[in-house]
Amino acid sequence: MADPRIAIIGAGNLSTKRIYPNLGAAGAHLVGVCDLDREKAERNTRRFGGTVYTDYEAMLKTERPDGVIICIGPEAHATLAPKILRKGFPVYTEKPPAPSAQAAFEVARVAHETGILCTTAFKKRYAEANNRAKEWLKKFPPEDRYSISIDYCSAQYANDSPRRSFLLDFTVHILDLTGYLFGDVARVFAFSKGMDAYAVSLVFTCGAVGALNLNCGRSFRIPTEEIEITVKGGNFMTLHNSSTWRITEDQKPCEWREPPTFTSSGDSGFDTGHLAEIIDFLAALKEGRTTRSNIYESYKSMVLYEAIKESSETGQIVEVTYQTL
Repeated sequence: MADPRIAIIGAGNLSTKRIYPNLGAAGAHLVGVCDLDREKAERNTRRFGGTVYTDYEAMLKTERPDGVIICIGPEAHATLAPKILRKGFPVYTEKPPAPSAQAAFEVARVAHETGILCTTAFKKRYAEANNRAKEWLKKFPPEDRYSISIDYCSAQYANDSPRRSFLLDFTVHILDLTGYLFGDVARVFAFSKGMDAYAVSLVFTCGAVGALNLNCGRSFRIPTEEIEITVKGGNFMTLHNSSTWRITEDQKPCEWREPPTFTSSGDSGFDTGHLAEIIDFLAALKEGRTTRSNIYESYKSMVLYEAIKESSETGQIVEVTYQTL
């Protein structure tokens, strides 16, 4: 497979800014653009190439792409992904992968049964700083992990529908990253101020603990993403806005990285992960493998989201369990 042939369902604001421009840089050939709003599809084919469609089945039948990107909301992700997987096409969806953990699990079940890749665009798993954190943590046994604390904040959300919910639409990125770095979560306890702010305590299956400060009272233009990781023996790492990090080992500073420009608000495809996640999807198509953000991993992130939501609403500790394929 030379340049993978990719078809996209959805030509809205997010995909037009974050997916279409990165396809060529990642090494893909855009062959089809499908949107119920024909004008949006025509606009994106003018800008990025491909053929216009308003019927995704007609697009798949005509183009026979190597992979399909779906970017039209969590409900449609969960509805369309299984249909497309059963037709034999690998799928990449934007986040969230589904409106609920159970819906995400059903997609994961179809991917497992068909043996066809389904991946989710959880960019934090591909961000440069988080890659370094994952690599650094491998130096230590899981039982030596002590804690992870994260501040992650945005500007105000409407919080009047699932798609415009701060906890689901925004924080699901950091919930996914939490599991990626420290593994599965065993228990959750959360306080909230309505749907605008959450204070979350976590216990991981490895025995480590975590704390999340999440709120939508800040800014989109000036992001807040502060991560502190502590490992037994005077080892700790600080990450700032997906781009800067400091590492201390045995109580001695040993590594410091600060990029020359501020990129974490979305200007770099590698610091943010926007480009890197597409590159990995294309590589997985070529190599016949899975990705680090496959649908089962995304399902587990949705389980954590629902546990936080349940705990904040009931005031109870929630035991976290995961279904297996």
